[in-house]
Amino acid sequence: MIENILIIYLVFLNAVAFLTFGWDKSKARKSGWRIPEKTLLLLAALGGSPGAYAGMRIFHHKTKHIQFRLGIPLIFLVQMLLIYVVWDSFH
Repeated sequence: MIENILIIYLVFLNAVAFLTFGWDKSKARKSGWRIPEKTLLLLAALGGSPGAYAGMRIFHHKTKHIQFRLGIPLIFLVQMLLIYVVWDSFH
């Protein structure tokens, strides 16, 4: 049961992160209101790092910013390490 909830959460959050990167790129092109970089990084940190990374690559957004270019993959690696440690402790 808890695994299903976690999967739904991660799928939803990654979709939101991906779409948010696309939306912010669209706003950047039109010089519209922008999504704060802190929000984009927070989405990744909350579990949406694969979606954020995909959004960066597909929309070519924030790829020149070092905090995103290195930060998003680093967040992903830390998340994978945490999953491994937690998984290993229960099995």
